[in-house]
Amino acid sequence: MDTGLGDCRARENLDRIGDKWSLYLIALLAEGTKRFSVLKREAEGISQRMLTVTLRGLERDGIVTRTMYPVMPPRVEYALTDLGRDLLAAVMPFIAWCEAHVPEIEAAREEYDTRTEQEAAAFE
Repeated sequence: MDTGLGDCRARENLDRIGDKWSLYLIALLAEGTKRFSVLKREAEGISQRMLTVTLRGLERDGIVTRTMYPVMPPRVEYALTDLGRDLLAAVMPFIAWCEAHVPEIEAAREEYDTRTEQEAAAFE
C-alpha cells in the first residue's frame, strides 16, 4: 500500500495537521467564526504564543482565514476556509473515534502505569 508519505510535501502537510494543537483548533472552528480570545479560552492548556503560532501556520496553509477589524482594541477573527472544511470532514471520523474511546484508553493507561510501577518495584 502506497501511503503517499514518501512525498516530502505530503509529510509536511501531515506534520501541520498532526501537531499538538491544529486538529483541536480546527474542530473548535467547526462551530463557526471565532475571535482569538474565544479560541484562547476554549483551547484549554494552550499558551497565547502557541495559539498564535498554530493559527499562523494554519492560515499559511490555507486552512483558516484571519480577519482583522480596525477597531480599538483590535478584533481578530478566524474561520475555516473551504480547504479547512474539507479537512474537517476528513478528520471528523478520527475525532469521533477519539471521543468514543476515552474510557478504554484511560483504562489502558491506568493498567500500563500500574504494571510498569510493579515491574520497577520488583527490580529495586
